[in-house]
Amino acid sequence: MKPHPRPRCFLTARGSPDWLSEQPPLQPAGASDADLPRVWVDASRRFQEIEGFGGAFTEAAALTWLKLGPGPREELLRAYFDPGQGHGYTLCRVHMGSCDFAGGNYAHVDSPGDLALEEFSISRDREALLPFIQAALRAAGRPIQLLVSPWSPPAWMKTNGQMNGGGRLKPECRAAWARCFVKFIQAYEAEGVPVWGVTVQNEPMATQRWDSCLYSAEEERDFVRDHLGPALERAGLGRVKIIAWDHNRDLMVERASVMYGDPEAARFVWGTGFHWYGEDHFDHPRLVHDAWPDKKLLFTEGCQEGGPQGGSWALGERYARSMISDLNAWTVGWIDWNLLLDEQGGPNHVGNFCSAPLLADTASDQLMPQSSYAYIGHFARFVRAGAQRVLCASTREVLECTAFIDPDGALATVVMNRSEVAVRFLVRLDERESVCELPPRSIVTVLA
Repeated sequence: MKPHPRPRCFLTARGSPDWLSEQPPLQPAGASDADLPRVWVDASRRFQEIEGFGGAFTEAAALTWLKLGPGPREELLRAYFDPGQGHGYTLCRVHMGSCDFAGGNYAHVDSPGDLALEEFSISRDREALLPFIQAALRAAGRPIQLLVSPWSPPAWMKTNGQMNGGGRLKPECRAAWARCFVKFIQAYEAEGVPVWGVTVQNEPMATQRWDSCLYSAEEERDFVRDHLGPALERAGLGRVKIIAWDHNRDLMVERASVMYGDPEAARFVWGTGFHWYGEDHFDHPRLVHDAWPDKKLLFTEGCQEGGPQGGSWALGERYARSMISDLNAWTVGWIDWNLLLDEQGGPNHVGNFCSAPLLADTASDQLMPQSSYAYIGHFARFVRAGAQRVLCASTREVLECTAFIDPDGALATVVMNRSEVAVRFLVRLDERESVCELPPRSIVTVLA
Protein backbone atom coordinates (compact mmCIF):
# COMPACT_ATOMS: atom_id res chain seq x y z
CA MET A 1 0.00 0.00 0.00
CA LYS A 2 1.31 3.43 -0.93
CA PRO A 3 2.06 5.46 2.24
CA HIS A 4 0.12 8.66 2.86
CA PRO A 5 2.15 11.83 2.24
CA ARG A 6 3.00 13.70 5.40
CA PRO A 7 0.62 16.59 6.22
CA ARG A 8 1.64 20.02 4.96
CA CYS A 9 1.76 22.88 7.44
CA PHE A 10 1.25 26.66 7.00
CA LEU A 11 2.12 28.95 9.93
CA THR A 12 1.68 32.55 11.06
CA ALA A 13 3.32 33.52 14.36
CA ARG A 14 3.83 36.74 16.28
CA GLY A 15 7.33 38.09 15.78
CA SER A 16 7.82 36.34 12.44
CA PRO A 17 7.57 38.30 9.18
CA ASP A 18 6.75 35.13 7.25
CA TRP A 19 2.96 34.99 7.47
CA LEU A 20 1.09 32.06 5.93
CA SER A 21 4.46 30.42 5.27
CA GLU A 22 4.79 26.73 4.52
CA GLN A 23 6.80 24.78 7.09
CA PRO A 24 8.40 21.34 6.76
CA PRO A 25 5.82 18.53 6.59
CA LEU A 26 4.69 17.19 9.95
CA GLN A 27 6.55 14.18 11.34
CA PRO A 28 4.71 10.99 12.27
CA ALA A 29 4.09 10.57 15.99
CA GLY A 30 6.22 8.11 17.95
CA ALA A 31 5.63 6.12 21.12
CA SER A 32 7.09 8.92 23.26
CA ASP A 33 4.43 11.35 21.96
CA ALA A 34 1.45 9.39 23.27
CA ASP A 35 0.76 11.73 26.20
CA LEU A 36 0.79 14.96 24.19
CA PRO A 37 -2.40 17.03 23.86
CA ARG A 38 -4.37 16.12 20.73
CA VAL A 39 -6.39 17.76 17.98
CA TRP A 40 -8.65 14.99 16.71
CA VAL A 41 -10.42 14.99 13.33
CA ASP A 42 -12.99 12.54 11.99
CA ALA A 43 -13.68 13.39 8.33
CA SER A 44 -16.53 10.87 8.12
CA ARG A 45 -18.71 13.12 10.30
CA ARG A 46 -19.75 16.01 8.08
CA PHE A 47 -21.81 19.10 8.72
CA GLN A 48 -22.59 22.37 6.88
CA GLU A 49 -21.32 23.25 3.41
CA ILE A 50 -19.26 26.42 3.21
CA GLU A 51 -20.34 29.28 0.94
CA GLY A 52 -17.03 31.13 1.20
CA PHE A 53 -15.12 34.01 2.77
CA GLY A 54 -14.66 37.64 1.83
CA GLY A 55 -14.95 41.31 2.71
CA ALA A 56 -16.98 44.39 1.85
CA PHE A 57 -16.73 46.64 -1.17
CA THR A 58 -17.42 50.05 0.34
CA GLU A 59 -17.10 53.45 -1.28
CA ALA A 60 -14.31 54.19 1.22
CA ALA A 61 -12.40 51.09 0.11
CA ALA A 62 -12.98 51.91 -3.55
CA LEU A 63 -11.87 55.55 -3.21
CA THR A 64 -8.74 54.49 -1.33
CA TRP A 65 -7.97 51.84 -3.94
CA LEU A 66 -8.30 54.41 -6.72
CA LYS A 67 -5.77 56.67 -4.94
CA LEU A 68 -3.12 53.97 -5.27
CA GLY A 69 -0.82 53.51 -8.24
CA PRO A 70 -1.25 50.60 -10.67
CA GLY A 71 1.18 48.37 -8.77
CA PRO A 72 -0.45 48.50 -5.32
CA ARG A 73 -3.91 48.28 -6.93
CA GLU A 74 -2.99 45.00 -8.58
CA GLU A 75 -1.27 43.84 -5.39
CA LEU A 76 -4.52 44.30 -3.44
CA LEU A 77 -6.63 42.50 -6.05
CA ARG A 78 -4.18 39.62 -6.09
CA ALA A 79 -3.95 39.47 -2.27
CA TYR A 80 -7.71 39.17 -1.83
CA PHE A 81 -9.12 37.59 -4.96
CA ASP A 82 -6.47 35.52 -6.76
CA PRO A 83 -7.29 31.87 -5.94
CA GLY A 84 -3.68 30.78 -6.42
CA GLN A 85 -1.61 33.59 -4.91
CA GLY A 86 -4.11 35.22 -2.54
CA HIS A 87 -7.07 34.52 -0.31
CA GLY A 88 -9.38 33.63 -3.18
CA TYR A 89 -12.38 35.54 -1.82
CA THR A 90 -15.71 34.38 -3.25
CA LEU A 91 -18.31 35.92 -0.88
CA CYS A 92 -18.46 39.72 -0.53
CA ARG A 93 -20.80 42.52 0.53
CA VAL A 94 -21.72 45.94 -0.82
CA HIS A 95 -23.89 48.74 0.55
CA MET A 96 -27.04 49.86 -1.33
CA GLY A 97 -27.00 53.63 -0.99
CA SER A 98 -24.61 55.27 1.44
CA CYS A 99 -23.16 53.94 4.67
CA ASP A 100 -20.74 55.51 7.15
CA PHE A 101 -17.83 54.34 4.97
CA ALA A 102 -18.96 56.49 2.04
CA GLY A 103 -18.05 60.03 1.07
CA GLY A 104 -21.39 61.29 2.37
CA ASN A 105 -25.10 60.52 2.39
CA TYR A 106 -26.58 59.51 -0.95
CA ALA A 107 -29.58 57.53 -2.19
CA HIS A 108 -30.47 55.99 -5.53
CA VAL A 109 -33.86 57.74 -5.52
CA ASP A 110 -33.28 61.33 -4.45
CA SER A 111 -36.49 63.03 -5.56
CA PRO A 112 -39.04 63.25 -2.71
CA GLY A 113 -42.28 61.50 -3.56
CA ASP A 114 -40.84 59.47 -6.46
CA LEU A 115 -42.73 56.31 -5.47
CA ALA A 116 -42.64 55.15 -9.08
CA LEU A 117 -38.80 55.23 -8.92
CA GLU A 118 -38.65 57.07 -12.22
CA GLU A 119 -35.33 58.72 -11.33
CA PHE A 120 -33.64 55.64 -9.85
CA SER A 121 -29.92 55.77 -10.68
CA ILE A 122 -26.67 54.04 -9.74
CA SER A 123 -24.54 56.78 -11.33
CA ARG A 124 -22.74 57.34 -8.00
CA ASP A 125 -21.70 53.67 -7.90
CA ARG A 126 -20.14 53.93 -11.37
CA GLU A 127 -17.61 56.46 -10.07
CA ALA A 128 -15.73 54.14 -7.70
CA LEU A 129 -17.66 51.15 -6.34
CA LEU A 130 -18.45 49.37 -9.60
CA PRO A 131 -14.95 49.78 -11.10
CA PHE A 132 -13.53 48.25 -7.90
CA ILE A 133 -15.95 45.31 -7.97
CA GLN A 134 -15.45 44.72 -11.69
CA ALA A 135 -11.67 44.70 -11.22
CA ALA A 136 -12.06 42.17 -8.40
CA LEU A 137 -14.18 39.92 -10.61
CA ARG A 138 -11.48 39.98 -13.27
CA ALA A 139 -8.78 39.16 -10.70
CA ALA A 140 -10.84 36.32 -9.24
CA GLY A 141 -11.50 34.79 -12.66
CA ARG A 142 -14.66 33.22 -11.27
CA PRO A 143 -17.96 34.36 -9.77
CA ILE A 144 -18.06 36.30 -6.51
CA GLN A 145 -21.27 35.91 -4.53
CA LEU A 146 -22.29 39.48 -3.74
CA LEU A 147 -24.47 40.35 -0.75
CA VAL A 148 -26.30 43.71 -0.92
CA SER A 149 -27.16 45.57 2.31
CA PRO A 150 -28.94 48.92 2.78
CA TRP A 151 -27.95 51.22 5.66
CA SER A 152 -30.90 53.55 5.11
CA PRO A 153 -33.74 54.19 2.67
CA PRO A 154 -33.79 57.65 1.06
CA ALA A 155 -34.44 60.40 3.60
CA TRP A 156 -37.87 61.20 2.18
CA MET A 157 -39.03 57.60 2.77
CA LYS A 158 -38.27 57.82 6.51
CA THR A 159 -40.12 59.08 9.55
CA ASN A 160 -37.22 61.30 10.66
CA GLY A 161 -36.68 62.84 7.22
CA GLN A 162 -32.95 62.07 7.13
CA MET A 163 -30.69 59.12 6.32
CA ASN A 164 -28.74 59.42 9.59
CA GLY A 165 -30.04 59.04 13.13
CA GLY A 166 -32.28 56.01 12.88
CA GLY A 167 -35.88 56.75 12.01
CA ARG A 168 -38.20 54.21 10.41
CA LEU A 169 -39.41 53.36 6.93
CA LYS A 170 -42.77 55.03 6.37
CA PRO A 171 -45.58 52.46 5.84
CA GLU A 172 -46.64 54.15 2.62
CA CYS A 173 -43.10 53.77 1.24
CA ARG A 174 -42.62 50.07 1.93
CA ALA A 175 -43.67 48.85 -1.52
CA ALA A 176 -41.46 51.42 -3.27
CA TRP A 177 -38.49 50.58 -1.05
CA ALA A 178 -38.89 46.88 -1.90
CA ARG A 179 -38.85 47.79 -5.59
CA CYS A 180 -35.60 49.72 -4.97
CA PHE A 181 -33.96 46.38 -4.12
CA VAL A 182 -35.19 45.02 -7.45
CA LYS A 183 -33.97 48.08 -9.36
CA PHE A 184 -30.55 47.93 -7.68
CA ILE A 185 -30.08 44.23 -8.46
CA GLN A 186 -31.13 44.73 -12.08
CA ALA A 187 -28.85 47.76 -12.47
CA TYR A 188 -25.82 45.94 -11.03
CA GLU A 189 -26.42 42.86 -13.15
CA ALA A 190 -26.64 45.08 -16.23
CA GLU A 191 -23.09 46.20 -15.31
CA GLY A 192 -21.88 42.58 -15.25
CA VAL A 193 -22.04 42.27 -11.45
CA PRO A 194 -24.40 39.44 -10.38
CA VAL A 195 -26.12 39.70 -6.98
CA TRP A 196 -26.32 36.59 -4.80
CA GLY A 197 -28.30 37.89 -1.83
CA VAL A 198 -29.68 40.84 0.11
CA THR A 199 -30.08 41.67 3.75
CA VAL A 200 -33.19 43.54 4.79
CA GLN A 201 -31.39 46.25 6.77
CA ASN A 202 -27.93 46.70 8.22
CA GLU A 203 -28.16 46.75 12.03
CA PRO A 204 -31.93 47.33 12.33
CA MET A 205 -31.78 47.97 16.08
CA ALA A 206 -29.11 50.70 16.00
CA THR A 207 -29.79 54.43 15.94
CA GLN A 208 -26.47 55.71 14.60
CA ARG A 209 -25.20 59.20 13.88
CA TRP A 210 -24.60 57.83 10.38
CA ASP A 211 -26.91 56.09 7.88
CA SER A 212 -29.33 53.89 9.82
CA CYS A 213 -32.96 52.77 9.98
CA LEU A 214 -34.88 50.95 12.71
CA TYR A 215 -37.05 47.88 12.24
CA SER A 216 -38.71 45.97 15.05
CA ALA A 217 -38.72 42.19 14.58
CA GLU A 218 -42.35 42.42 13.50
CA GLU A 219 -41.67 45.27 11.05
CA GLU A 220 -38.83 43.33 9.44
CA ARG A 221 -40.99 40.20 9.21
CA ASP A 222 -43.89 42.09 7.63
CA PHE A 223 -41.64 43.91 5.17
CA VAL A 224 -40.16 40.61 3.96
CA ARG A 225 -43.51 38.82 3.83
CA ASP A 226 -45.62 41.56 2.26
CA HIS A 227 -43.15 43.51 0.15
CA LEU A 228 -39.52 42.40 -0.35
CA GLY A 229 -40.11 38.69 -0.94
CA PRO A 230 -43.02 39.20 -3.35
CA ALA A 231 -41.22 42.03 -5.18
CA LEU A 232 -38.20 39.83 -5.88
CA GLU A 233 -40.42 36.96 -7.00
CA ARG A 234 -42.47 39.14 -9.35
CA ALA A 235 -39.26 40.43 -10.94
CA GLY A 236 -37.99 36.91 -11.57
CA LEU A 237 -35.37 37.30 -8.82
CA GLY A 238 -36.55 34.53 -6.52
CA ARG A 239 -33.02 33.08 -6.73
CA VAL A 240 -31.69 36.04 -4.72
CA LYS A 241 -31.23 35.02 -1.09
CA ILE A 242 -32.93 37.12 1.60
CA ILE A 243 -30.99 37.29 4.87
CA ALA A 244 -32.67 38.60 8.00
CA TRP A 245 -31.32 40.44 11.07
CA ASP A 246 -27.79 41.49 9.93
CA HIS A 247 -26.94 42.73 13.41
CA ASN A 248 -25.18 41.42 16.54
CA ARG A 249 -25.39 37.94 18.03
CA ASP A 250 -27.14 39.17 21.20
CA LEU A 251 -30.68 39.36 19.79
CA MET A 252 -30.36 36.94 16.88
CA VAL A 253 -32.29 34.12 18.59
CA GLU A 254 -35.29 36.32 19.38
CA ARG A 255 -35.28 37.93 15.95
CA ALA A 256 -35.11 34.55 14.23
CA SER A 257 -38.04 33.35 16.32
CA VAL A 258 -40.27 36.17 15.08
CA MET A 259 -39.19 35.84 11.43
CA TYR A 260 -39.34 32.06 11.25
CA GLY A 261 -42.48 31.89 13.37
CA ASP A 262 -44.45 33.21 10.39
CA PRO A 263 -44.49 30.49 7.68
CA GLU A 264 -45.18 32.96 4.86
CA ALA A 265 -42.30 35.23 5.87
CA ALA A 266 -40.02 32.28 6.60
CA ARG A 267 -40.44 30.82 3.13
CA PHE A 268 -38.73 33.89 1.65
CA VAL A 269 -35.78 33.90 4.08
CA TRP A 270 -32.62 31.91 3.35
CA GLY A 271 -31.02 32.55 6.73
CA THR A 272 -29.88 34.83 9.53
CA GLY A 273 -26.96 37.23 9.23
CA PHE A 274 -25.02 38.49 12.25
CA HIS A 275 -22.16 40.76 13.39
CA TRP A 276 -19.69 40.54 16.28
CA TYR A 277 -20.00 43.92 18.05
CA GLY A 278 -20.93 43.90 21.74
CA GLU A 279 -20.69 40.73 23.81
CA ASP A 280 -19.53 37.53 22.08
CA HIS A 281 -22.58 35.25 22.56
CA PHE A 282 -20.82 32.52 20.59
CA ASP A 283 -23.57 30.09 21.62
CA HIS A 284 -26.34 32.01 19.86
CA PRO A 285 -25.65 30.90 16.27
CA ARG A 286 -25.84 27.28 17.43
CA LEU A 287 -29.12 27.98 19.24
CA VAL A 288 -30.59 29.39 16.04
CA HIS A 289 -29.39 26.37 14.08
CA ASP A 290 -30.76 23.94 16.64
CA ALA A 291 -34.19 25.58 16.52
CA TRP A 292 -34.33 26.11 12.73
CA PRO A 293 -31.85 23.66 11.16
CA ASP A 294 -33.20 24.28 7.65
CA LYS A 295 -32.14 27.95 7.76
CA LYS A 296 -28.57 29.14 7.12
CA LEU A 297 -26.25 31.25 9.26
CA LEU A 298 -23.93 33.87 7.77
CA PHE A 299 -21.46 36.21 9.47
CA THR A 300 -22.05 39.44 7.56
CA GLU A 301 -19.77 42.02 9.24
CA GLY A 302 -16.95 42.43 11.73
CA CYS A 303 -14.05 44.86 12.08
CA GLN A 304 -11.81 46.40 14.71
CA GLU A 305 -13.29 49.73 15.76
CA GLY A 306 -11.36 52.80 16.87
CA GLY A 307 -8.94 53.37 13.99
CA PRO A 308 -6.12 51.44 12.32
CA GLN A 309 -4.60 49.58 15.36
CA GLY A 310 -1.34 49.24 13.41
CA GLY A 311 0.79 46.26 14.42
CA SER A 312 -1.77 44.75 16.82
CA TRP A 313 -1.44 40.97 17.04
CA ALA A 314 -4.65 40.63 19.07
CA LEU A 315 -6.48 42.00 16.03
CA GLY A 316 -5.79 38.85 14.01
CA GLU A 317 -6.60 36.63 16.96
CA ARG A 318 -9.96 38.35 17.37
CA TYR A 319 -10.80 37.39 13.80
CA ALA A 320 -9.71 33.76 14.11
CA ARG A 321 -11.44 33.26 17.46
CA SER A 322 -14.71 34.45 15.97
CA MET A 323 -14.24 32.45 12.77
CA ILE A 324 -13.50 29.21 14.64
CA SER A 325 -16.43 29.69 17.03
CA ASP A 326 -18.91 30.71 14.33
CA LEU A 327 -17.93 28.01 11.86
CA ASN A 328 -18.13 25.35 14.57
CA ALA A 329 -21.66 26.64 15.29
CA TRP A 330 -22.96 25.95 11.74
CA THR A 331 -22.11 29.29 10.08
CA VAL A 332 -21.70 28.79 6.31
CA GLY A 333 -19.68 31.89 5.42
CA TRP A 334 -17.78 34.79 6.96
CA ILE A 335 -17.61 38.33 5.54
CA ASP A 336 -15.16 40.92 6.87
CA TRP A 337 -15.99 44.64 6.71
CA ASN A 338 -13.93 47.12 4.59
CA LEU A 339 -11.50 45.47 2.20
CA LEU A 340 -9.23 48.52 2.36
CA LEU A 341 -8.94 51.76 4.35
CA ASP A 342 -6.43 54.59 4.40
CA GLU A 343 -3.83 55.33 7.09
CA GLN A 344 -6.47 57.11 9.19
CA GLY A 345 -8.92 54.21 9.05
CA GLY A 346 -11.26 55.96 6.62
CA PRO A 347 -12.52 57.82 4.73
CA ASN A 348 -15.69 57.95 6.82
CA HIS A 349 -18.18 60.79 6.59
CA VAL A 350 -18.85 60.86 10.35
CA GLY A 351 -15.35 60.09 11.66
CA ASN A 352 -16.18 56.49 12.63
CA PHE A 353 -12.67 55.27 11.79
CA CYS A 354 -11.83 51.54 11.90
CA SER A 355 -9.14 49.09 10.91
CA ALA A 356 -9.03 46.78 7.89
CA PRO A 357 -6.86 43.76 7.03
CA LEU A 358 -5.13 45.86 4.39
CA LEU A 359 -4.46 49.56 5.01
CA ALA A 360 -3.04 51.96 2.45
CA ASP A 361 -0.32 54.51 3.09
CA THR A 362 -1.51 56.83 0.35
CA ALA A 363 1.50 59.15 0.74
CA SER A 364 4.03 56.41 0.01
CA ASP A 365 1.69 54.42 -2.26
CA GLN A 366 2.06 51.23 -0.25
CA LEU A 367 -0.20 48.60 1.28
CA MET A 368 0.19 47.82 4.98
CA PRO A 369 -1.03 44.30 5.77
CA GLN A 370 -2.35 43.79 9.31
CA SER A 371 -2.32 40.58 11.35
CA SER A 372 -6.02 40.12 10.52
CA TYR A 373 -5.10 39.65 6.86
CA ALA A 374 -2.92 36.65 7.68
CA TYR A 375 -5.35 35.12 10.17
CA ILE A 376 -8.25 35.31 7.71
CA GLY A 377 -6.00 33.66 5.14
CA HIS A 378 -5.63 30.55 7.27
CA PHE A 379 -9.30 29.90 6.52
CA ALA A 380 -9.99 31.56 3.16
CA ARG A 381 -6.97 30.11 1.34
CA PHE A 382 -7.52 26.52 2.39
CA VAL A 383 -11.28 26.15 2.96
CA ARG A 384 -12.89 26.66 -0.41
CA ALA A 385 -16.54 27.17 -1.28
CA GLY A 386 -18.20 23.76 -1.30
CA ALA A 387 -16.08 22.37 1.53
CA GLN A 388 -17.85 20.76 4.48
CA ARG A 389 -17.03 21.17 8.15
CA VAL A 390 -16.04 17.87 9.77
CA LEU A 391 -15.86 16.70 13.36
CA CYS A 392 -12.88 18.23 15.17
CA ALA A 393 -12.00 18.57 18.85
CA SER A 394 -8.95 19.25 21.01
CA THR A 395 -8.00 17.93 24.44
CA ARG A 396 -6.72 21.34 25.56
CA GLU A 397 -8.67 24.60 25.57
CA VAL A 398 -5.53 26.46 24.48
CA LEU A 399 -5.79 24.67 21.11
CA GLU A 400 -8.77 26.32 19.40
CA CYS A 401 -9.60 24.34 16.27
CA THR A 402 -11.90 23.56 13.37
CA ALA A 403 -11.59 21.35 10.28
CA PHE A 404 -13.04 21.03 6.77
CA ILE A 405 -12.93 18.66 3.81
CA ASP A 406 -12.98 19.92 0.24
CA PRO A 407 -15.00 18.19 -2.49
CA ASP A 408 -11.72 16.70 -3.81
CA GLY A 409 -11.04 15.11 -0.41
CA ALA A 410 -8.35 17.53 0.85
CA LEU A 411 -8.60 18.01 4.61
CA ALA A 412 -7.78 21.41 6.19
CA THR A 413 -7.44 21.72 9.97
CA VAL A 414 -6.96 25.16 11.53
CA VAL A 415 -5.50 25.40 15.05
CA MET A 416 -4.78 28.59 17.01
CA ASN A 417 -2.67 29.14 20.13
CA ARG A 418 -3.40 32.48 21.85
CA SER A 419 -1.24 31.69 24.87
CA GLU A 420 2.24 33.01 25.64
CA VAL A 421 3.85 29.53 25.58
CA ALA A 422 4.56 27.10 22.76
CA VAL A 423 2.31 24.04 22.61
CA ARG A 424 3.45 20.71 21.20
CA PHE A 425 0.56 18.45 20.26
CA LEU A 426 -0.61 15.53 18.13
CA VAL A 427 -2.79 16.02 15.07
CA ARG A 428 -4.89 12.89 14.62
CA LEU A 429 -6.37 12.81 11.11
CA ASP A 430 -8.45 9.70 10.43
CA GLU A 431 -6.23 7.37 12.50
CA ARG A 432 -2.95 8.99 11.35
CA GLU A 433 -1.04 10.89 14.03
CA SER A 434 1.54 13.62 13.39
CA VAL A 435 3.37 15.96 15.73
CA CYS A 436 2.96 19.73 15.46
CA GLU A 437 4.34 22.58 17.56
CA LEU A 438 2.61 25.93 17.71
CA PRO A 439 4.73 28.89 18.85
CA PRO A 440 3.20 31.39 21.27
CA ARG A 441 0.46 33.58 19.73
CA SER A 442 0.27 31.69 16.44
CA ILE A 443 -2.07 29.91 14.04
CA VAL A 444 -1.51 26.94 11.74
CA THR A 445 -3.39 25.28 8.90
CA VAL A 446 -2.58 21.61 8.41
CA LEU A 447 -3.38 20.10 5.00
CA ALA A 448 -3.71 16.36 4.48
